Amino acid sequence: MAKRKTKIYPTTLVSVCRVPVRFSEVDSMRVVWHGNYVKYFEDGREAFGNEFELSYMDYFHNELLTPIVKLDCNYKQSLRYGDIAEITTRYMACDAAKIYFEYMIKNAETGDVAATGSSCQVFINTDQQLQLTSPPFYEKWKAKWLSK
Repeated sequence: MAKRKTKIYPTTLVSVCRVPVRFSEVDSMRVVWHGNYVKYFEDGREAFGNEFELSYMDYFHNELLTPIVKLDCNYKQSLRYGDIAEITTRYMACDAAKIYFEYMIKNAETGDVAATGSSCQVFINTDQQLQLTSPPFYEKWKAKWLSK
């Protein structure tokens, strides 16, 4: 069976937030533990949702969940305790019932790239059933924000 490819369209919806690197996020080598970069991606998605009116509560109120089904993280340079992580989150519009984001995490002081990555989320209802079409509220959101 042929695999259907999702088409992704470039977009200009970008959110930038800053998060201090906390002591609890560094490991015994005094650098940010690799798993915490995924948490920084989450911080970026949450900031994006707050800025562009697409928060986790919007999904919840529409009786949907949006689990991550694919995640990619490319490590470039370590962050350390006391650094400020600048997280750029870019929404990538697509024609499928999915939500794509791309990320770049930089050291806010030096501008050095610490990590890049991407994530893909799908829609499931409260019975854990995959939604094959985009929910109406999400289509309305795309019409509002992507037409600007």
